[in-house]
Amino acid sequence: MNRYRAISDYAVIGNGHTAALISRRGAVDWCCLPRFDSGAVFCRLLDDERGGFFEVAPTGDFRVTRRYIDTTNILETTFITDRGTLRLTDFMPAPADENPSPRSPHSLLRRLECLRDTVEVRIECRPTFDFAREPADFLIGSEGVVARTSSEQLEYCSTLSVIARDKAFNGTHTLHEGDVHWIALTYAPAADAVPGLSAGECDAEFDRTMLYWQHWASQCEYDGPYRDLVLRSALALKLLIFAPSGGIIAAPTTSLPDEIGGERNWDYRYTWLRDSGMLLDSLQQLGYHEESKRFIDWLERLCLQCQDDLRIMYRVDGEPAPDERSLSHLSGYKESRPVRIGNGATDQRQIDVYGHVLDAVVLCFERMPRPLNPDLWKFLCRLADRAASGWEEPDHGPWEIRGEAKHYLYSKLYCWVGLDRAIRFAEERQLGGDLAKWKEQRARLRHRIESQGYDSQRGAFTQAFDTKLLDATALALSLTEFLDASDPRMASTIKQIDAELSRNGLLYRYRNDDGLPGRDATFTLCGFWMVMNLALAGKEEQARRRFDRLCSFANDVGLMSEQIDADTGLSLGNFPQGFSHLGLIRAALHLRDMNEQKNVHKE
Repeated sequence: MNRYRAISDYAVIGNGHTAALISRRGAVDWCCLPRFDSGAVFCRLLDDERGGFFEVAPTGDFRVTRRYIDTTNILETTFITDRGTLRLTDFMPAPADENPSPRSPHSLLRRLECLRDTVEVRIECRPTFDFAREPADFLIGSEGVVARTSSEQLEYCSTLSVIARDKAFNGTHTLHEGDVHWIALTYAPAADAVPGLSAGECDAEFDRTMLYWQHWASQCEYDGPYRDLVLRSALALKLLIFAPSGGIIAAPTTSLPDEIGGERNWDYRYTWLRDSGMLLDSLQQLGYHEESKRFIDWLERLCLQCQDDLRIMYRVDGEPAPDERSLSHLSGYKESRPVRIGNGATDQRQIDVYGHVLDAVVLCFERMPRPLNPDLWKFLCRLADRAASGWEEPDHGPWEIRGEAKHYLYSKLYCWVGLDRAIRFAEERQLGGDLAKWKEQRARLRHRIESQGYDSQRGAFTQAFDTKLLDATALALSLTEFLDASDPRMASTIKQIDAELSRNGLLYRYRNDDGLPGRDATFTLCGFWMVMNLALAGKEEQARRRFDRLCSFANDVGLMSEQIDADTGLSLGNFPQGFSHLGLIRAALHLRDMNEQKNVHKE
């Protein structure tokens, strides 16, 4: 188990189609090709013996520093040895609008520069296609060394030669001060020719990718506290967006555990409508409207295609997420079994999805006026009708509990949100819809949430109707404009949740039995929800202290995991996690607003 790198040891690069995780040792230990949800070509992250990797590093001992260059997703790792210094620059060429085809070859480019004296460099590339299930032939190609299966291929091309041996590309070279070499690793379907990239072409791709990311970052309109953290979170979220469609994944990994050695290991490489709506809200508030337009286009195509059968998650191309399967041949991260692909929650009933979709679309159209497709509005009306008629039914809740359905507070709240946003939008734009019914059910929902969702003895809104169990989702009541944070019931809820669900400045989702073996760690997003509530309640010092505490768990390049072990501080769960970074952004926005309001009052 000690051979595995800590989850926080990884940085991420990507190209709008997929992403790769790279350790501080210069090893690509995770990459699915050609898409986020494809089979993994490198998966040592989930099995340190069977899983493939692509490692470039000095031989012997070294110290490491690393960073993202400027405001980009280009990773720079510097290795310092007793004999010399080596700089490794990693990136995937940025998406190109003129060639958006998912069949176009994907390249991972690695530049090696010897900055001081001499460095002996070891190169090992061991591809294990389709999660180490598909055997490959290794051969010398016209441009380099190729690993090929019946359906896909990977070519190594560089002036640093390697040989194919033991199902890997291997080579050792001594670099001298001033030496610069490129390595291009290019993926393509087996039937396609793989174009080798010259050093000049690699230089051109580096310059183009630098400009792409710098231009994207320059559009960030946020100019408040913690700007560097906010911008890095935005850059991380951008890496989760599938460029050809606008679909957004929850995280680029699968089966990184909530508990080391446990079974709570899930596949997050899909588009949850809930996550996407919240993510878009965060990016929009930073000034990133193009991503919202693309996602609304994706959602519009999806809505018109699926009619009333709206699922909670999809593949990035709009197809249903696949059923869940276990890969028994992989041992899992630090023996955390099973390794899962697909997601068993895809068929769950989660009625909050109606509200999340309506909230995301309405906010998008309100912030950046654009023509409304009449068919899209008809679909949104059907979602509002579903929220109005279905909110009294039980579901599995936002945490996708794999037990019996219940009347979860969060699900009811977001049905209220969906009705509220539909009513507001219809009235603003003078659109049709069953407003009388929506208003009647919105009022009934408010009454039911306040009467059955609030336990007066505990002084808190609870996880589900008519229960005393607490859940951090109750913090969403003030974030959705259902209640003011200063409302006595909300103030009491915040206090009770903090007392029962907090540990070492971090927050659990809940502490009750959920029918699964093992236990969760603290949930990063929930910690940021607490920051937002404290800010809304005017508790500036507490809010900033909590925010700083949470941000201290970002790794050295600013990335955050889904969960954090409150005792050890270890990052857990899939990584980097969209929920966590959108939470950081929204919390920073609340802190900025709180500061601005404070200054206004002073004036």
